[in-house]
Amino acid sequence: MQIIKDPNNPEVRVPFLFLQALDSDQGSNESDTEQRNKALRGRMFVVNEMVQSEKDYVKDLGVIVEGFMSRLEVRGIPEEMRGKDKIVFGNIQQIYDWHRDFFLVELERCIQNHDLLADLFIRHERRLHMYVVYCQNKPRSEFIVIEYETYFEVMGHTMTLAEIQTLIFFLFVHQDFLKYTSKAGLDCEEIEKAVELMSLVPKRCNDMMNLGRLQGYEGKLTSQGKLLQQETFCVWEQDGGVLSRSKERRVFLFEQIIIFSELLRKGSNNPGYQFKNSIKVSYLAMQDSVDGDPCKFVLWSRGSAERFTLQASSASIKMTWVETIASLLDAQNNFLSGKNLAAICTANSQRSRRSGLNPSFHFPCELVLVLQDFVAVREDEISVFRGEKVQILASNQQGQSLVYRPANSDSPAAEGWVPRSVLNTH
Repeated sequence: MQIIKDPNNPEVRVPFLFLQALDSDQGSNESDTEQRNKALRGRMFVVNEMVQSEKDYVKDLGVIVEGFMSRLEVRGIPEEMRGKDKIVFGNIQQIYDWHRDFFLVELERCIQNHDLLADLFIRHERRLHMYVVYCQNKPRSEFIVIEYETYFEVMGHTMTLAEIQTLIFFLFVHQDFLKYTSKAGLDCEEIEKAVELMSLVPKRCNDMMNLGRLQGYEGKLTSQGKLLQQETFCVWEQDGGVLSRSKERRVFLFEQIIIFSELLRKGSNNPGYQFKNSIKVSYLAMQDSVDGDPCKFVLWSRGSAERFTLQASSASIKMTWVETIASLLDAQNNFLSGKNLAAICTANSQRSRRSGLNPSFHFPCELVLVLQDFVAVREDEISVFRGEKVQILASNQQGQSLVYRPANSDSPAAEGWVPRSVLNTH
C-alpha cells in the first residue's frame, strides 16, 4: 500500500488509498446504496492500512530490539556508560513484545470483522499507558544519547522512531473510521469512545515527557498510576498555624499521589521542575471551599498539620480538580469499606465523566482471585499474593496475563504480567 505524508504534519503518515477515497467522495448524484457501499469500502481501507502500518511498526521496533540492542550486548558498552544503556531504551522491549505477540494478532482479526476495531483499543486503554512510561523516560534518554553522541552514532538513525506519532496515526485512522461508519449509517457509539481515548493518550505522553524533567523526586513516577491533571496554582503552605507567602507551584495529580513542584527556567521551551512536596492519595483529605472564594480549595495529608491552600486561575479549573479528587477519594473509601465493586463503578461513572476520567480506572468491576503467590522477576511483571483479586487486561501466547491490581491499604495500584496459572480463570 502506498503511503504519502500529511502536508500539515510531515511526520504523520497518511494512507494513499484513503485520500483517493476521500477525493472521489465528491459526487452528489450517487444513490444511498452507492454512498453506503463507498463508506463501507472506506472502513475496509482504514483497517487494512492500520494492519499494514502495525506490521511496519513492529518491524522497525525489531530493528532496535533484536538488532541494535542485541549488538550492544555482544560488543559490550564503555564502563563509564554501564547501566545507562537501559535508560536510553526505556521500556521499548516491553512495547515491542506487546505489539509483536499480542496487538498485531488482535488487529489482524479486525480485517474479517471491522466492528472489533474500536473495542480493541477501548479494552487495552491501560496497556497503552506503556507509551506514557516511555515518554516519561525520554528526556533522560535524550540526555545520555547527547552525552555519548559518538558512541550512539549508529543509533542516531535507528532511534528516530516517533512513538507518539504512532499514537497520532492511530487517532487519525480512528477519526476516518468514525466518519465512514457514520456515512454507512452504522452505530458509532463505540468508535466515538475509541476516538476520545486515542485523543487523550498522546496528550498524556506529552505531559509525562515534561514530567520526565522533574528533579528531586525520589519515588518512581511510573508506579503512581495515570497522570490525571496538571496545573499551575498559587499555593500557601500552613504548618502549625503559620501561613507562608503564596508561591507559584506546578501541581501534578496522579491516581496515587499529588506532587507539588517549582517551575524552573520559566518561559523556556524546555522547562524543568524541582520537587517540593507530595501527598499520597491514600492519606489525602480535601476541603473544597475557602471563605467562599470560587478559586480556592485545601489539601492535606491525614495525620499531618501541614496544609496546602491552592488558588486556581479560574473557577472552572478549581471545579475540575475538586471533582477529580472527590472521585478518587470516593472510589478509595468505597473500596476500603468493602462495598460491592459493581455499585462503586456505577456510583462514580457520572462524576468521572464530568472530571475527564475513564470510569473504569477507579477499580475494575470484574476481578479474579489469585490462587498462589508470585514474585516478580522482570521489570514488566508485578508480585501478587494468594487471596488478592486482580483484573485481567490481556493474555499472550506464553501463558502470561497482564493484570491490574487495585490499590489497598497496604500498597498502591499496580499493573504488570503474571503467569496465568496463578489466577482463578475458570
